[in-house]
Order: sequence, then structure tokens, then C-alpha cells
Amino acid sequence: MHISRLVLDHFRSWEHCVLDLEPGVTILEGRNGLGKTNLVEAIEVLSTGGSHRTSSSLPLVERGQSKATIRARLEQDGAATDYELTIAAKGANRGRINGGPSLYQRDLVGRVPCVTFSPEDQLMVSGEPAARRTVLDQAGSQLDADYFQVRQDFRHVARQRAALLKQLSQAGHDPSGDGRDAALSGLEVWTGQFIRTGLDLSRRRAALVEALGQPFSDLYGRLAGPGQDARLTYRPSLEEIGPDRQTGPEVAEAVSRHFQRIYPGEVARGTNLIGPQRDDLTFTLNGMPAREFASNGEMWTLALALRLALLQVVKDRRSLEPVVILDDVFAQLDRGRRDQILDFSRQQDQVLITVAADSDIPSLKGARLVDVSGLRPVQPSDPAAQDPAIASAMQDLRRTRGTAHDDSDMPDGPDGYDRS
Repeated sequence: MHISRLVLDHFRSWEHCVLDLEPGVTILEGRNGLGKTNLVEAIEVLSTGGSHRTSSSLPLVERGQSKATIRARLEQDGAATDYELTIAAKGANRGRINGGPSLYQRDLVGRVPCVTFSPEDQLMVSGEPAARRTVLDQAGSQLDADYFQVRQDFRHVARQRAALLKQLSQAGHDPSGDGRDAALSGLEVWTGQFIRTGLDLSRRRAALVEALGQPFSDLYGRLAGPGQDARLTYRPSLEEIGPDRQTGPEVAEAVSRHFQRIYPGEVARGTNLIGPQRDDLTFTLNGMPAREFASNGEMWTLALALRLALLQVVKDRRSLEPVVILDDVFAQLDRGRRDQILDFSRQQDQVLITVAADSDIPSLKGARLVDVSGLRPVQPSDPAAQDPAIASAMQDLRRTRGTAHDDSDMPDGPDGYDRS
């Protein structure tokens, strides 16, 4: 399985872009600011319904535009399928498959599976819980057909309930009490929905961590060597009610009673104090909290093991080979971990690698090298646009770049890359 064409309109910094891709390894080379990360981020958004770089859709739309569009052609077993996602600056995102009728975004999520490795991966271990919840949510969208919609439902309910709590907090200073009575009449309904959707999301996250746990431990042991014991533990915010009640038949009733106890605190702060929006995922290494005791190298290896575990579980459960994205990770890794990533890349159907500097380009014979600057139209302010002779010379240079120093021992070019 591989993506053969990616087309972007008004996505991030790209007004328009067409990128043809092939199976195997493609390296997207370009200085920072050219938009190479935006290219692979578009695939991540199409695949998982969100990006690890932002929590909302608005930054994904080019400034001044009302929407962005991502189109990808997926080829598998000789058949091609076109997926299209329209991201709205305001309002709901919509999708299409093979140009068919308009669909909800949930109908596209997970159909183009991908696993992304990024410089932010270390934050899985050392960062705030929000980074780990993002990892869980993106993994869930790959493995659970209903996960994306359940999460969306919960987020909607949580926003509504938080608005009522804030209204109650402000109404405490209202002598008439009218605002307080109106908020109280709706809070009970939204609290019931909050409990129902929150427990559903928590159970799905618990099942997800259970599925990833053993592969994660096994992979970390292989990456770090014998004698290293790494584990994942899901920490739902609702566990303060009592872990024995998380799966019991009266769990909803127990949670409801707990919400009654914390009601004064929620009103005082005007926000939801417990729920999946406060869940966490903990990493332990040899029985110790990795966030406090692991070295930077160990944190990178823990993050790498979790990404590889997700890749393995997706393959096993869905019989699909996800697109693998390595976004500017080689600048962050030492030689040993680079070699581990390279060995892994050689075994995948399709790998997209972004690099900013020539020194970060990995040695992978047969990989295709794409100059991201060549994907952008020449701007009128560029010297090439002002001088036709310069423009002609630059075009000649691009045409000959991959063949100027042929080497009979390296048919793909002097550095082993196919620059087609």
C-alpha cells in the first residue's frame, strides 16, 4: 500500500502543491520554512483526523482562506482510491471518496493509515499530559473505527458542560439568580452525557493501552538491550473514584455521586475537574517513572518503541502497511538510533522522510530525493523571475541535477538517490 499522489490547496503555507510519490523511501529535502513538514502533516491529518502540531483546524488553513483541501490517491493491490478532506476554518470538516457524495470526517479517518515519528516525540515522556493524550487519540483513530467520533462527541459535551459551570460561577454574583437557575436546569442533562461519553472514551483508551503494552515492552527490550523493562500504564482521571469501579456494573452511578461531591469545586473554578480531558499515560523504566529518571536517549527510545508498537498492532489487526513518516528526526538522533531507524525503514512499504540539511540525509540506496523548493512556483521577487537567462539556467540545472555525475556502480546517481 502506498500514496501515489498528494495534492494540497490552501493547506498551511501551501497555496497549491502536487507531489507524486512512489513505494519505498522518499526523502523531502529543503531548508526550514519551505513547508516540507506541512506536506507530511497533511497525510497525518487525513489519516488520524488531527495533527500532533495543533489541537484545532484553524492553523491548518492558509491565512486569509476559508478552507483547505487535502487529496490523496492510495494504491493497494492494483486498485487506486482517491480520498479528499476539506478542512473548514469555521464549521465542520467534510470528506469524499472517489469524488462521491459528501461525508463526515469520521468516514475518512483511519482509511489511510500512517504512523508519524517527529522531534516532538520526546514530549511523550517528558512533556505535559496533553501530548500523551494526543498520541493516544491518534493511535485510537487507527485501531478503533468508532474512536474518532466518540472523542468528538465527548469534546462537544465537555465544552457545553464547562460553559454552564462558568455561567454558574459568574451567576453567583447575580442577585436575581435568574442566570443560575437557567444554568442549573441544563447542567444535570449535560453532566449525564459527560459521564456517558467520558466513560466510553476512557474504556476505549484503556483497551488501546492494553493492546499496545506488550508490543511496546518487547520492542523497547530489543532496542535498548537485555535487562531493560519498560511499561505503559493508563491513568484515567476518573480512577480517583476507585479503580475497582471502572468496569463494574454500577460505574455510572458511582461517577455520578462523585460529580455531586466535587460540584462546589467545579463551580468555583468554572471548569470540568475530572474526565478524559485530564487522562494521562505513564512510562516506567525498570520500575521507575521515566519522566523523572530516564535520560534523553532513553526517552527517545521509549517514544520510538511506542511508535513501532502502534505500527505493529495496526499491521496485525488491519492487515495493512501504514505509511511511515519520519519528520526531521535524524537531526535529533545519535548514530546508533539512526541506524535502527534506517534498518526499520528498509522493511516498510512507503516511508516519507523530511530533512533540512544535507548532513541529515540518511544513506539509503534507492531512496528518491525530492527538492521541496522545486515544488513551489517561482515568485516574481526571485531573481530567476526577473531575468529570463537566469530562469533558463536554473531549469537546466534542475533537469541535470541527478545525472551530472553518473557512476556505473551507483545507477541511481552518485549518492545513491533516485532524483526523478
